[in-house]
Amino acid sequence: MNIADRTIWQIAGGDTDRSYVSTFLRWDVVAIGPGQFGRWPECKSEARRGSRYSARVMTCLERFYGMQAGDLVVLRLGTSSIYGVGEVVGSDTLWLDDFGDIDGWDLEHVRRVKWLWKNEPQPQTFDSMTLKWGDTVQKLTSPKVFEWLSQLDLSADAATRGLRELPKTCVNGQPGSLAKIEKVADLLFDEGIPAKSIDDLLEQIDDHVRIARWYARTKQAPSESETVAYLVVPLLRTLGWTPQRMSVEWNHVDVALFNRTPRRDQHLRAVVEVKKMNNSCLTAWSQAKDYALCPGREKCRQLIVTDGLRYAVFLREENGNDFRQQPIAYFNLTRTRDDYPILECQGAGSALLTMAADWNGDTAFLRGPENPAGSPFVEQDGEKGLVK
Repeated sequence: MNIADRTIWQIAGGDTDRSYVSTFLRWDVVAIGPGQFGRWPECKSEARRGSRYSARVMTCLERFYGMQAGDLVVLRLGTSSIYGVGEVVGSDTLWLDDFGDIDGWDLEHVRRVKWLWKNEPQPQTFDSMTLKWGDTVQKLTSPKVFEWLSQLDLSADAATRGLRELPKTCVNGQPGSLAKIEKVADLLFDEGIPAKSIDDLLEQIDDHVRIARWYARTKQAPSESETVAYLVVPLLRTLGWTPQRMSVEWNHVDVALFNRTPRRDQHLRAVVEVKKMNNSCLTAWSQAKDYALCPGREKCRQLIVTDGLRYAVFLREENGNDFRQQPIAYFNLTRTRDDYPILECQGAGSALLTMAADWNGDTAFLRGPENPAGSPFVEQDGEKGLVK
């Protein structure tokens, strides 16, 4: 690989606890945040007001927007692992609302990158501290990495392939289409859920949002146990899960949901893995999967990972031997959307429907109205419901 006279940047793809590497490689991008105050440089005055952004964050944004077409990007995690090497494409700087919730982080500042080399899940590794620690965006200075890059063999089509097209919802500089909670309520009502159950659910969601704002205002971080008690269990109760069919800290599972009593392995319906608020929840997929695939739990068909405010639902593969790595639906109580094209999954309404105790496992309704397949719920005394 010819690196002579080229500017080379190292950009962090998250950290070892919350990685965005897959998202960046999948969509031919790099992205940084926070992006809540809009495009650069228009966001400068708002970001600086009350010192909302640190000097380090502002410096990273300036570097990010200062990258030029043709510059090289090294995508790192930590100080020893490289997952991708790419070339900055075009001079356009993007602010995309679709990247405003990547496992809980707002990364709306986006640049397009053609990945010339990528190696996930097994990265190219170096000695610890080979890559600079600290700022998300920095110029590469490591002689060892320079040497590796110069000897890197690229595939024949690496430089000529086109960029992956971003979802149509990715509109530069425009806020995304957040779903009004009333629209979510309409979707639930259209699926046959009683109005009283929907009202109870919306009241519970409003209570969750107030709790989240209180934690933020008081700069408190609830423990995992507090998250389970104050956020996760109350929402599940509103979705129809009774104490008889729900167990907290059951055989190392944070919250276990059962098709029926007694609460045994063969009756397990879903594993709920809970993380502290504002921690990564999507990365909890593997831990939840390990619990669900234990012998005797073959009827467990769902994984639900959450930090109390964000919920992602994963389903078992059709062959029954594993669980899908992509969520079928994702729901952020504080940032409700109809769908998540970047995550390639459905949004709030679908997440709530599939998490409900009476959901019968039918996923046809997730694919849209052109594929009607009846109700996704179990009939109970002639009526469907979230609450038993």
